[in-house]
Amino acid sequence: MNFLQRLFTQPKVEAEPVTPVTNTDNQNGQKKVGNLSHLPPGLHVGKLSDIGRERERNEDSLYVIETVLQHDVGQEPFGLFIVADGMGGHQKGEVASLQAARTTAKHILKDIYLPYLSPNSQTSDNQPINEVLTGAVKSANTLVQEVVPEGGTTLTAALVMGNNAYIAHIGDSRAYLFKQNEIKQITKDHSLAQRLEELGQATPEETAQVQNVLYRAIGQSSNIEVDTYIQHLPPGSSLLLCSDGLWGLVGNEMLTEILASSATPQEACERLIIRANEHGGRDNITAIVVSMGLEEQIQTSTITSDVS
Repeated sequence: MNFLQRLFTQPKVEAEPVTPVTNTDNQNGQKKVGNLSHLPPGLHVGKLSDIGRERERNEDSLYVIETVLQHDVGQEPFGLFIVADGMGGHQKGEVASLQAARTTAKHILKDIYLPYLSPNSQTSDNQPINEVLTGAVKSANTLVQEVVPEGGTTLTAALVMGNNAYIAHIGDSRAYLFKQNEIKQITKDHSLAQRLEELGQATPEETAQVQNVLYRAIGQSSNIEVDTYIQHLPPGSSLLLCSDGLWGLVGNEMLTEILASSATPQEACERLIIRANEHGGRDNITAIVVSMGLEEQIQTSTITSDVS
């Protein structure tokens, strides 16, 4: 599996003013935004992780693998993207997030990607994708409990095949869909604050006090429940994965503005992290942006995809 090694990065980004990027319509002289919605064909990826302004170490981990199968009828894009936000401090959090991301990726690549490359991949032996994703996260949970018994981590993983994203989620890192200059949260936070808000049993002030308290995360117990989702990614849309160091400081309106006015996914990640640091940078900040080019991609049919 050496040729499928993870790509973990934790670069430092210095805060600087954010300058919106726009395109000019040469026909009428009007400016328009939404460059991520007008990228050329293919999968376009940006990724960045930053320590923030108040933490001594970065306990976030990210994983990115991007491949394309080119053949006589077009391209089949394949990508695996993971954000994990470690908890526990004293290096326990960073070890937990690293091990969780690594283990989840290993299982998904072994059970989905390698069969995907096989000429005999269209068989009844293939596991449903939601079962593979759930099993991968549960394997990560088992390892974290063994290696870092006092640590834990959130984890949000997105497997992109063709124009679909298959998502596994636990904790309060998030996945968003950006489409037609609008943003929608796909995942649901497993936090006490979210639960109290749903039940209507707390004031906004009380909810804010328990914002970082999770009732579900990797490493918390031997039996965990993993949420799975399937999200269609039409041409011109983008997927944003991020830790709470980003969404906790940058609201939906600003997320939308930056995604709508960035020329590339990498520029979007850089500007998102800069803005979170401008708003205090109280936590580690990690973002992955995956954008679909305008040309319609081939729908992958080689693997069962009944995510619920």
